[in-house]
Amino acid sequence: MLLSVGGMPSSHSALVASTAHAIGLHLGFDSPLYALAVVIAVVVTYDATGIRREAGIHAEIINTMIKDLATGHPLKEEELREILGHTPIQVLAGVLLGIMIAQFYWMIWR
Repeated sequence: MLLSVGGMPSSHSALVASTAHAIGLHLGFDSPLYALAVVIAVVVTYDATGIRREAGIHAEIINTMIKDLATGHPLKEEELREILGHTPIQVLAGVLLGIMIAQFYWMIWR
C-alpha cells in the first residue's frame, strides 16, 4: 500500500507538513510564507480525510450495487477503486512523518 493511492502514511500529508515545518524552521514560524504553507497543508489534509475518503465510500457502495444488479445479465467485472482517500490516522501519520523529516534535515544542515 505504500506505493498506491490511499496508503499508510499519507504521502500528501507528509509532504505538506514537511514543507510547512521546514519553512518555519528556516524563515521563522512568524513569517508570512509559513502561514501560507500552513493554510495549504490544512487544505491538503482536509482533502485527504474528507473529500477523497468520501469518494472511496461512494465507490464501495456502487460496487455493492453492481453486484446486486448482476442477476439479470453479465456486467463488467471490473470494480471501482474503493480506497481513494486516507483515514484520519493515516493523515496524522503523514503529518508527523513530514515534520520529523523536516526537523531531521534542519538539524543536519543548520
